[in-house]
Amino acid sequence: MKKFLLLAFLLSSLFSKAQIDINNILNTVNNSLGSGLSNADITKGLKEALNVGSKNASTKASKTDGFYKNNLIKIPFPSDARDMRSTLVNLGMKRQVEEFEKQLNRAAEDAAKKAAPIFLSAITSMTINDGLTILKGKDDEATQYLRKSTTAQLSKEFRPVIAASLKKVQITKYWNPLFSTYNKVPFVKKVNPSLDDFVTQRAIEGLFKLVAIEETKIRKDPAARVSDILKKVFGGK
Repeated sequence: MKKFLLLAFLLSSLFSKAQIDINNILNTVNNSLGSGLSNADITKGLKEALNVGSKNASTKASKTDGFYKNNLIKIPFPSDARDMRSTLVNLGMKRQVEEFEKQLNRAAEDAAKKAAPIFLSAITSMTINDGLTILKGKDDEATQYLRKSTTAQLSKEFRPVIAASLKKVQITKYWNPLFSTYNKVPFVKKVNPSLDDFVTQRAIEGLFKLVAIEETKIRKDPAARVSDILKKVFGGK
């Protein structure tokens, strides 16, 4: 009989603790969501936030100098050829190096025009569970959702655009003399990185940095909530 009572007490305690934990979770969710927010509101608001944020980011990135004159996302000399850059500058080729870097960024700006429909497809596919996770997540949670959902497609779409853009600006006219001159310097490690791959990767990284900035604005700055649903969903955060 004592064993039975002890077991009953333990089960009761565990159940009570579980109830408390569940209640805490529900209270946390309710507090996070605010009053009067349905799952449909949440999903609609987050889709709107992503739509606004990704459009703003794509527009900023795709305009002339969108990459080149934004130090946050500007594409530098290829990272595995940094020694090459400093050597060439020391050899008096600073102007040629800077012109080459400008053309890399022009290619990224061209490619960014392809981002909007890819983002839109991922936004349309968002589920209610995705929405709840994003709303209660970090300031860049929606950006991370887009990153997971679109990176492969962005890479596939960006690479040929970047390759065509680099060809259009005759990038070899800038690149070939640079790496040829550098590779003639005694005792240096020879380089010739894939510019298509390098610019594609950096263009995608830059785009997501801009999307993250736009997302943070919507979460924290009332002025960035440009529609009623954004004000409703994010107004209580």
